[in-house]
Amino acid sequence: MLELKTRKTNKSVETDTGLTILDHALKHDVEWGFSCTRGTCARCRCYIAAGRELLAAPTEAEEVRLEPEELEQGYRLACQCVVKQNGDIAVTHKPYF
Repeated sequence: MLELKTRKTNKSVETDTGLTILDHALKHDVEWGFSCTRGTCARCRCYIAAGRELLAAPTEAEEVRLEPEELEQGYRLACQCVVKQNGDIAVTHKPYF
């Protein structure tokens, strides 16, 4: 199960491996701010509260855009963050602004 939290929404949805966190949000009508889907704008920045081990490793775009400390703390870009296996994942949308 994937829990998607935003300022206005808290929704649990089934996970689909191979889809990004942003893909899941859009598929299930969760309002999730984003502009580019390439990992450059960081409007989709999110915090992975649980299930980090179920996600693919950070992409090069994430490593360029996010500080190393952010990645260590569990911040990712939802447009780049791919679900690699099913399980419980909790994500909170945490844009910079």
